[in-house]
Amino acid sequence: MPSVSKSFGSRFYPPSKPRTVDGGIRAKSKRGSMAQAWWSTRFITVLEGMGMGTRLTRGRNYARRGQVLDIDLDAGLVNATVQGSRARPYRVRIGLRAYGKAEWASIEERMNEDAWFVAQLLSGQMPADIEKLFDDVGLTLFPIKGELTLDCSCPDSAVPCKHVAAVVYLLAEQFDEDPFRILAWRGREREDLLEHLHTGSTAENSAPVPLTELLDAFYFQPAQIVPPRPLGTAVSVLEQVPPITVTVRKQPLAEVLRPAYEALAEDG
Repeated sequence: MPSVSKSFGSRFYPPSKPRTVDGGIRAKSKRGSMAQAWWSTRFITVLEGMGMGTRLTRGRNYARRGQVLDIDLDAGLVNATVQGSRARPYRVRIGLRAYGKAEWASIEERMNEDAWFVAQLLSGQMPADIEKLFDDVGLTLFPIKGELTLDCSCPDSAVPCKHVAAVVYLLAEQFDEDPFRILAWRGREREDLLEHLHTGSTAENSAPVPLTELLDAFYFQPAQIVPPRPLGTAVSVLEQVPPITVTVRKQPLAEVLRPAYEALAEDG
């Protein structure tokens, strides 16, 4: 049976088998979905909603075979190299708009209004309503159509090619393990974000004061202690206790005890 060629535009490329890779990044998923957490699944769903669903599935085999050699994620850009059928690996670039300082200040201000966001992120979870938080400040967490750029040095003119798709799936798995990588892609590293969430807008007011500047006020004259008023005679104790509703043979308890206290006062 003759082999079947694939056509892309006016060019024809025969079927090819990727070169075997040692030490590549191999997907943890062996079958089924490549994303487990809701935020990683959402990331894949968003891309599929852009019409990439059929093209993305071509990258699963590459991701599971370990054809991706490396992935470097930075603010607004993911760079990766993927080994295909040629000797030289292909260069993959996935671009996404990174937010600036003013935009992140708005996001962090909203996060500081609810300690739940901080607690969830610290526990390694992406808050379920974080998309709404971004939406409230006029931004989006996940890519939207028109702001995502996909590029590969391979000859396949389809977008995304299987090399880009393989990187996308491995990104989803990395997002599974660390949701902060999504935020870093948008322009805010984990350490910077948590620092701003902990201090909020009171960073200047909460700065520690050197001990040398506190020595004058460290030791001070304590307030004068007023000695307690003497209780007086043993009988007067009965006059100072709160009213007692307990009775003994229909007589108030204080009156029953009074003879004993008078005797104590005489002995004193």
